[in-house]
Order: sequence, then C-alpha cells, then structure tokens
Amino acid sequence: MTNVTKEQVLKQLETVSHPAVGGDVVSKGLISDIFIADGKVFFSLTVPADLAEKLEPLRLAAENAVKSIAGVKGAMVALTAERKPGSSAPPPGSAPQRAAPPQQQTPAKAGVPGVGAIIAVASGKGGVGKSTTSVNLALGLQAIGLKVGILDADIYGPSIPRLLNVSGQPEQVEGRMLKPKEAYGLKVMSMGFLVSEETPMIWRGPMVVSALTQMLREVDWGALDVIVVDMPPGTGDAQLTMAQKVPLAGAVVVSTPQDLALIDARKGLNMFKKVDVPLLGLIENMSYFQCPSCGERSDIFGHGGARDEANRIGVPFLGEVPLHMDIRENSDAGTPVVVSKPDGPHAQIFADIAVKVRDQIMESRQAQENAAPRIVFE
Repeated sequence: MTNVTKEQVLKQLETVSHPAVGGDVVSKGLISDIFIADGKVFFSLTVPADLAEKLEPLRLAAENAVKSIAGVKGAMVALTAERKPGSSAPPPGSAPQRAAPPQQQTPAKAGVPGVGAIIAVASGKGGVGKSTTSVNLALGLQAIGLKVGILDADIYGPSIPRLLNVSGQPEQVEGRMLKPKEAYGLKVMSMGFLVSEETPMIWRGPMVVSALTQMLREVDWGALDVIVVDMPPGTGDAQLTMAQKVPLAGAVVVSTPQDLALIDARKGLNMFKKVDVPLLGLIENMSYFQCPSCGERSDIFGHGGARDEANRIGVPFLGEVPLHMDIRENSDAGTPVVVSKPDGPHAQIFADIAVKVRDQIMESRQAQENAAPRIVFE
C-alpha cells in the first residue's frame, strides 16, 4: 500500500481555492496540522468567522482533492471559524453601535432525523467505568423495548468497539453519510472504526468537535428511540461544545463512591446545569466489591457517596453497580453482561437503571412541554 505523506496532501491542496479567501488554502495558511492514519487524512481549515457559512464548498473541495490522492482511503475535513483578536470591537472613529436587543430565547439545536432522544453518559474523570456503563445502559434500554444506538464520543480513547466486539470500516451509503455498525441489536459509531486501536489521536479541540458532529449528524442512524453518547471524560472543550450544540434530552453522570471522584463528578453535573441540559441522574459505579467465590461484600472504595451527593443537590440517584468479575470479564471479552447473562443480577441492575433513565427522559420532556408558552383565547 502506498504511504501517503503530508507533503503529498499539501501539494494537492495547493489546487484548492475560493474567491472569498483570495487564493489557495495552503498559501493563505488555512491548513491546520495534518494527521494521517491508516490511509485516512484528517485536518481542518481555519477561516474567518464571518465567512464560515459560505465556505462549505471550499471544505468539500479540499476533501475531494485529498481523496483523489493515490493511497488515500478517506478524508475528514473540518471547517473551523476563528475570529481575529479585537474583531468584536468597533473600528476607531466609527459611530457607536446600538446595543443589540436581548435574546428572547436560545435558538433551537438541530436534531438528528429519526432519533427520538439523545442522552449523554459522562464522568468528571476517567477510570470510573463510564464506557462499560454506557454500553450496558444502552443494552438495558433496548431490553425494555427501545430502539437504541450508541455513539462513542471519546475520540482520544474509543472503547466501544472492544466492549461490543465489533470492528471494520463503516460503509458509505450516499454522499457523506455513513452506515453505522451493528452489535447485539445496537447501532454503533466510533472513531475506533476509522483508525486502528494503536493510533494516537493528536488533535486540538476544534477538530475533535467537528469529528463528533460528523459522527452524529452524517450517519444514517435510521429510526431510533434513543442514542446513548459515551462522552469523553472530563469537562473540556469537546464536552462543553457537545452539550451546547447537540439537543441532549438529558445527561447521566457516572462516579465511583470515593470523595475525589465525587469532586470531579460535581464538575460534570455543574457543566450540564450551566448549559441547561436536564440531569437524568447519577450512577455509583464500583459501588462495592462482591467476591465471586463467597459472595461476601466489601466497600473497598467506600460506599454511598454518589447517593448522598445526588440527594444533596436534588438529582435522581439511578442505582449502584458493583465491582464484580462478571462485569469486568464480559466487558473485556466484548460480551456485555446485559446480553451474556441477561437473567443475572447485574443485568437486572442495568435494566432497573434503564427504566429510571427512560422515565426521567419522559418526565423531562413533559416538563419542557408544560413550560412552553401557551396562547389562550378568552
């Protein structure tokens, strides 16, 4: 296979131009760092904020140009708008501008066609079992009769392909649309399908956000009741932008019982509150250790911290998930416990959590409908 180089990509991009930028994208310095992995090319075009909407043809031309290079299997090009420092201030000597009238309401976020609800599963830090929880929650929602998809939004460390034992590149169905992979009845999309497991993703925030948006909106999900988004750990730019741009029906936050994990979980909860995303509840993962031989229970990480925190801040407590060999071994094997042992106690825990999440989504939706203004004729 021909190894594609950055020099080849830049040479090809010298042929891509647009009247609005006054030259080709390379000479104008619009190209970010170019990342190449497994024959796929990733980069972003940084353009003035006031031209961003009209430069979609430029992005598409750049993508097509790169795809024409021998050895390139695919390309993902993001259009990143950057406002020059001080550009928001009026020029010297100009007439004072009138203050803009206050916004009456936040513009509606564009949904995903055919998808009833999108929920985020998040954590304030890594290592709390968020991805394992996301997979088993998605399967639990499916077990109670919902049609479910799962989006692996952890660009830097995608785990969903391994947890669901699914691999291979998604099929392109029409235009830029990708067909999601399927596993255990779930529709699945992950960056792990586009690059190999060993490839490090060395991306800045705008490229991550663009990739997440494409994996959500440029995938043929079909008719689904809910998409579970396995969010990256933490509360950085990617998480905040997803929360602001995606019409989330709510967020589930995963924590372990110890105080340090709960401090980080509070950050996640507060982030969603600030961007007006409903909090569906808090899950305490690794809540206690259950010996697989004798069944004895040990609270090795403490116990009940997440429940107490949920009660303190008025957020629903969704349940306790133990640290147990069955959950760990089945996760590592790509056979989640909800499908490998559907009648077992751990599958029942996730089924109970799934019912609570479904009910919280319905309650949140009803509350939003009741809060909408009504016209009354007297």
